[in-house]
Amino acid sequence: MINKGQYFSPEGLEKMKKELEERKYVLRKEIAAKILEAKDLGDLAENAEFTEAKEMQAFNEGRIEELESIMKHANLISGKTGGGFATVGSTVKAKSFGGEHTFTIVGASESNPTQGFISNESPLGKAFLGQKKGTEVEVQTPKGIVKYKILEVL
Repeated sequence: MINKGQYFSPEGLEKMKKELEERKYVLRKEIAAKILEAKDLGDLAENAEFTEAKEMQAFNEGRIEELESIMKHANLISGKTGGGFATVGSTVKAKSFGGEHTFTIVGASESNPTQGFISNESPLGKAFLGQKKGTEVEVQTPKGIVKYKILEVL
């Protein structure tokens, strides 16, 4: 269920911390108020509002538990590259038949390929990890093998 040791940027970890605080200190109170209101409506066996509020509570508590576990085991990306070699947190400029591309290697939970943030667990992220400027890598894609030449590792 929970991947231990996920990688996060400082911004990603802060975003997760804010979500956790929102769920613990705001959403919990709102759900508790809904449960009390629903109880006042009478018979709990046939009370859709009560059932819905209890389901919301269960989901919220599960998400709180998940966030706490993820944060407990999170690896913070330092932003420092590994001596010119691509690591999690590195930005890689590469060229393929489709032109030049810039990718930032991030943890899986922060990936957004359309914005250039690729997961360290993705085929492309795995291919770049440990590589340096001038290296050529091949990546298996649904359309076949794509070759990339690393132009720069930042």
